[in-house]
Amino acid sequence: MSKGYFDGSMPREVLEYYLSHASTAQWLYLSNTLEDDIRAILNAGVKFLGRASGIWKGEMPEEQHYKKTRELAEKIHAADPEIILQACIFEALYREDVEVVKIPRFVFEAFGLPYEERNFCFDRCVYGDSEGCDSRMPDISQTETQMWFYYRGVRYIDCGFEAFHMGQIHLYTFRDRGYKAIGRVIEMLREYGKEHARRHKVIFDAHSHSLVVDGKSLLDYNAMPLTRFPMLDRQGEKLVLVREGKSGGGISPEGVYEKALPFLYEYDNWGGRDLWAQENLSYEERAWSQWWGGDQISWFAHQPEADRNSFLEYTFKWTAINNPDAFFAFPVRRPLGSGEVVGTYPYYQFNTKSALCENGYSQEETVKRLLDIGYEKYRQYANPSDILDFGGKDVDDPETGVRYPEKVVLYGSFQPYVGAVENDSNSEITRMYYIGDGKYSLSFIMPYKGEYDFAVSTWGTLSACVSPAEPFAFSGTGGKAKLTIPADNSVVRITFTYMTNEITTEIIQ
Repeated sequence: MSKGYFDGSMPREVLEYYLSHASTAQWLYLSNTLEDDIRAILNAGVKFLGRASGIWKGEMPEEQHYKKTRELAEKIHAADPEIILQACIFEALYREDVEVVKIPRFVFEAFGLPYEERNFCFDRCVYGDSEGCDSRMPDISQTETQMWFYYRGVRYIDCGFEAFHMGQIHLYTFRDRGYKAIGRVIEMLREYGKEHARRHKVIFDAHSHSLVVDGKSLLDYNAMPLTRFPMLDRQGEKLVLVREGKSGGGISPEGVYEKALPFLYEYDNWGGRDLWAQENLSYEERAWSQWWGGDQISWFAHQPEADRNSFLEYTFKWTAINNPDAFFAFPVRRPLGSGEVVGTYPYYQFNTKSALCENGYSQEETVKRLLDIGYEKYRQYANPSDILDFGGKDVDDPETGVRYPEKVVLYGSFQPYVGAVENDSNSEITRMYYIGDGKYSLSFIMPYKGEYDFAVSTWGTLSACVSPAEPFAFSGTGGKAKLTIPADNSVVRITFTYMTNEITTEIIQ
């Protein structure tokens, strides 16, 4: 039986099979190169197509949207019936999209309301006084909004979709005390999916670190964009990723308690390259303006091909070691916004450039190689799953009774390349984790080969430091040891034993 098999239930190992082969394939249903897209998806081994359909602002009439959405599902599942397609229900509503849709009888029945011959009402769906307003944030505490969300979800399930991205869920649930309204809608769609979905199961994510009520998670997994730290000492628009937050735990929708639910990272989009920023900001100002004056995917697409391939590998390894509960949704298709700055086509596509996909960015083979390698090669070097609890609290050495330090920090010239300040002995970014037996450890990715230095700061202070280069403890930054990185995107794990001051370094490529 395939690792991706499920019917009515999806244990964590099956969910992680799909997340470990995940992608963002935004608005794939609109693609004019779908034949080559499917070829590339199958070649790379992608099994989860995130954001494949959905509406931010309507691109076409309602029924045409669902017709094209259904056609996409039929073509994808004819090629690989195992693939999960994800639809989006976002945190934005537009009057012109909402008020042209007649409310079907099944929606009234699902909410226990008498049938009315009418269309959805924009003004009943949004926050505040919407008179004269054509777009607004939805308010899920309103019954009309719940009906709209449910309607859209049912239509996507009927088209063959089995997953939903619910957008910035903490925005439209602002008035939803206890998350009762969004919980109701999600549960109603789960129940509909049990009977009508392809494999009698639908799954949900949103931009959230945790959405738990009475100990139970409303979501199957959490999802967030990545966070960056710009590099100013390297030519071009270089940046590194920074660990931020964690995926919360709780009882999963499968009824199993999870200390941390699965997590999915992505390169997000929100407007493309900021032309004003490109023309008016200094180099240093642009570095700190979003992702070098643009959104994440437009920055990525703007880089040279070799750099794109390298950054994909870096992101994959970074995800594997910084959060062992997390996975990375490789970009397959994503809007570029200001496409004229990056290319002639307003989408990034990972396809190998060819006559069938003239606007391909040629990351297809890199994605295939990384998915073939898999996460487990690097998971064995990962930092602990509870990435905010560093451990080492009130732990004494059993032989001497000496209290172990709660805070131990790696510092040195390598720190900016993992998103920290150079020589910051008090950094939370490069804080080491207590792993037992008097040992502390930290794993990180070095994106560039070269010579760096490092030392260990016990108690997070420069007054008590050690390194392999010095036989005794020292204070300050002068006694650091060399850290030789032989290749770009090397995985580094450094382990420190407090009572003996032994320091070991492992480098994995």
